[in-house]
Amino acid sequence: MNEKWSIRLIRIAAIFGLIGTVLGSHMAGAGSYAFRPIHAHILLVGWLSLFAWGVFYRLFKVRAKKLVAFHGWTAIIGAVGLTTGMWLQFMRPFGVNETLALILYIVGGTILLISFALFVILTFLTETSERV
Repeated sequence: MNEKWSIRLIRIAAIFGLIGTVLGSHMAGAGSYAFRPIHAHILLVGWLSLFAWGVFYRLFKVRAKKLVAFHGWTAIIGAVGLTTGMWLQFMRPFGVNETLALILYIVGGTILLISFALFVILTFLTETSERV
């Protein structure tokens, strides 16, 4: 279970990393930094956090297998929801409804917060080994 979630989180992190760097490149080329908060959250939440959690699952075995899966899903859904919600809230593309954008932003952030809390719990449920 740990290995499956490790590679899954690292792959999603790689996608976030690519999106974040393309967005940063676009901002630099256009000379407009309107996407700055979205760019930062894509890289910090999407790339860095998901990657770190993927590495954690590769290095440590967690006893609570179902909790690993729940954490993985909340991490992915929260990261996508928060960053998409930010984009919709701040940039207002396609004339999106203001309330819908705010709800997605808040719900995505809340799910991500749950993911971080679950990770704290998971760090206490690791199996000890000789190398730790």
